[in-house]
Amino acid sequence: MAENPDEQLMTLIDRVAERDESALKALYDLTSGKLYGLSMRVVRNNEWAEDALQDTFLQIWRNAPDYRASLSPPMAWLGLIVRSRSLDLLRRRKAAREHLTDEIDEAMADTMEGDSPNPMDTSLASQQAWALHQCLGKLENKQREVVSLAYLRDLSHGELAEQLKLPLGTVKTWIRRGLDQLRTCMARFA
Repeated sequence: MAENPDEQLMTLIDRVAERDESALKALYDLTSGKLYGLSMRVVRNNEWAEDALQDTFLQIWRNAPDYRASLSPPMAWLGLIVRSRSLDLLRRRKAAREHLTDEIDEAMADTMEGDSPNPMDTSLASQQAWALHQCLGKLENKQREVVSLAYLRDLSHGELAEQLKLPLGTVKTWIRRGLDQLRTCMARFA
């Protein structure tokens, strides 16, 4: 007679607790589809759900010895972990975006002030900085973020994609569209 699904999962979790890698793989094969679906409901992004799922199985590997079947059915325990990892990922991404936005705002404020000794240069630079600030403000947040980071931090497209955890093609598209919009907007101030 075959084990019921809960018993099968509990057995695998017990084997994972004993550092059995094949049991972790079997547990992944049996549960990853459902856990990925749970993560998608929280993060609403394929790449992020995959990251959360990876974090989930790392945590399962670390915490399997702490699992108590008497306290929670195995899928409930696994679901709690994936939900927690997904929420953590969202919080980290939100904090990272806020930090980058703050840096961009500070850099723009520094640019706006200018320390040129020549009053004419100062006036022209100040007008250009003001115009740039106005035009940057008209970009969507994501475009403003990647364009500003690319130029203020002198980051390559690849470095931006890695730092923002976005596909390279997406970063290139956002930069290209953002620069096109900036060119059009700045032309009005020329």
